[in-house]
Amino acid sequence: MIVALSEMIHGQEADLFVLMTVKEELTTRDGKPYYKVGFRDHAREVSFPIWHDSPWGADCRELWQPGTFYKLRAVYRETNYGPQLDLRKIRAVCTADRADGFTPAMCLAQTRFSTEEMYAELLATARERITDEPLRNLVVELLTVNHEALMTLPAATHNHHAFVGGWLEHVLSVTRTAVYLADKYDAYYPEMEPRLNKSLVVAGAILHDIGKLREIEEQPQGAAYTAAGNLIGHILQGRDIVRESAASRAVHGELLLRLEHIIVAHQRLPEWGSPKPPMTPEALLVHYADDIDAKYQMMATILREDTNPGPVTSKKNVLYQKVYRGG
Repeated sequence: MIVALSEMIHGQEADLFVLMTVKEELTTRDGKPYYKVGFRDHAREVSFPIWHDSPWGADCRELWQPGTFYKLRAVYRETNYGPQLDLRKIRAVCTADRADGFTPAMCLAQTRFSTEEMYAELLATARERITDEPLRNLVVELLTVNHEALMTLPAATHNHHAFVGGWLEHVLSVTRTAVYLADKYDAYYPEMEPRLNKSLVVAGAILHDIGKLREIEEQPQGAAYTAAGNLIGHILQGRDIVRESAASRAVHGELLLRLEHIIVAHQRLPEWGSPKPPMTPEALLVHYADDIDAKYQMMATILREDTNPGPVTSKKNVLYQKVYRGG
């Protein structure tokens, strides 16, 4: 019987399908060589040593490859070093394993929410909340043309929402917050000149990460940067995507400039990838809606995954700080 790695309990022996994520050759402080290997399913990853002189040492060195799916028979153990596996058998997945339920998706982290429902809500928000017709048509077109890719696209390769459907989960959350902020601050400052453009806030929130379509590619082991992602990044590519689509529509001049600025400035700092800080009220709201969603997801992940004992987590995490969980 096949058991999911993420459902195994301490001491349980079972057959399971996993993805190899890591094979790193290291040495102990005493100079003893070993491989650090990692395996995962959609919700749990384990890493542990394979010693060079162990029964698995030669196979690990010569045969095992990260990015490959394997069928294991193993005992799951919770240890002081985190979850580990004692291997009994291991082989690469074959076509016949599909009869036992194997699919590559079972080894990739995925959003908790329905991608169809999230996409439908994002599209409906664009249609209902963007009152400028050319701008609305631009956003709807980009969502519609890229529908299939957006259903599975991660929001990142690591750090936040780095899982199947992560782009939709993140962008929808950012858009919900941006809609709230736009309504709130427009009501607070109705006399502001120029008045807050709520349509522009919504369009910018939906499109702020559209460049991820060219920055990230999905691979069996998860998201990876494309060549353009490494060399250019998603911010400038997002501006390019919007500019290319706007060329066939009546979105131009000041409105297009302000939309491009939201995309270019949404990460605020040069060290985060933005060449310009937010210089318009619309860009400011989208930046903070984006920033809080990414950081909140990071903190939630730290609280869920950190194994440090006591009331605070380790500071060895993506936020580089301790998080208080309480006593």
